[in-house]
Amino acid sequence: MGTVRWGILSTAKINDKWLAGARRAAGSEVVAVASRDGARAERYAEERAIPRAHGSYEGLLADPELDAIYISLPNSLHVEWTRRALAAGKHVLCEKPLSGDPHEVTELFDLADARGLQLMEAFMYRHHPQTLRVQELVADGAIGALRVIRSAFSFPIGRDDDVRLSVGLGGGGLLDVGCYCVSAARMLAGEPERVHAERTVGGDGVDVTFAGVMRFAGDVLAYFDAGVVLPHRSQLEVVGDRGALLVSDPWHCREPGIEWRRDDDTRRIEIEPADSYRLEVENLSAAIAGSVRPLLGREDAVGQARAIEALRAAAEDGGHAEHSSMPVLPLT
Repeated sequence: MGTVRWGILSTAKINDKWLAGARRAAGSEVVAVASRDGARAERYAEERAIPRAHGSYEGLLADPELDAIYISLPNSLHVEWTRRALAAGKHVLCEKPLSGDPHEVTELFDLADARGLQLMEAFMYRHHPQTLRVQELVADGAIGALRVIRSAFSFPIGRDDDVRLSVGLGGGGLLDVGCYCVSAARMLAGEPERVHAERTVGGDGVDVTFAGVMRFAGDVLAYFDAGVVLPHRSQLEVVGDRGALLVSDPWHCREPGIEWRRDDDTRRIEIEPADSYRLEVENLSAAIAGSVRPLLGREDAVGQARAIEALRAAAEDGGHAEHSSMPVLPLT
C-alpha cells in the first residue's frame, strides 16, 4: 500500500495540532474533512487547504478515496463513529478516550480484526522519544526497582458551555486529562490490581477535579490528580528505590527533557524535539501499510478502559458512602 489517505471526522479545535503533524508525516496525506454543516465544512477545508469537504459524517465515510479516518468528536460519540467508520471499511485513529467501557473497546477491536483494519486510541505522547526514553530508563534499572508513580494534568476551562463540562458529551477531568496520568502509570507498571478515587463535581454533573490511587503488582503505587478548573499543571515523576525521574512536560512534550536524580547527583537528559502527532500518524500509517505493528493496540486500549471504569466507579461509590474512607475496588 502506498500513501495512506486520511479524512478528518469533525472540525474540533484539536484538529489543527493533529493536522500540522499529519501533513509532515511520512506515508500519509490528509485529503478530506467532514462537518454536519456543509458550509462549515467547506469553509474549514478552504482555510486549511484540505482538498475535499463533506457536509455529513456519513459522506466522509462513504468517500471511496479515503483509507483512514481521524475521529476528534466529543467523547460520547467516539464509540458510535469508530464503529461506523470500521463498518465502512476505514482504518481509525480515535482521540482518547476511545471508551471508558472495556466491553465496548473489545467489540470495536473485534470489528476491526474481522474487517482486517487497524484501530488505534490516540495517545500522542506515547509516540514521543521522551516517553520512550522514560520507559527505557525504568526498564534498564536507572532508578532501581519501581516504587511510586506521581503525575498531574490540569487546566482551567474558560467557558460554561464547554463540551468538557457536559455529562451527555462525555466530559470531565478524568476522561479529558486524567486519562493521560492513568495511561502513563499503566505503561510503566502494568495493569492495576485495585484503585481508590475521589472527585468533585461541577458543570452539569461531571468531575471537574479527580484524584486517584492505583496499586500494581510488586507493591508499586501510582497516584495522580487532574482537573478542568485548576491552573495549568503537567508533571510526571517516576520513583524507584535508588533514584527518580522527573518530567516537567510529559504530555504535550513541547519542551522535552528528563531530570534524573540518584543519591546526591542530579543530571538532565536532553531529548530532541519531535512532533508527537506526526509520529502517531506515521506509526499508524506504517501499520496500515503492513510494515510495522501499531504502538498502541487492543491490549492497551482495553486495559485503559478497564482502569478508567474502575476509577470512575470508585469515585462515585466514595461520593455516596457515609462514614467510610476512600473505596477500594478490585479490577476483575
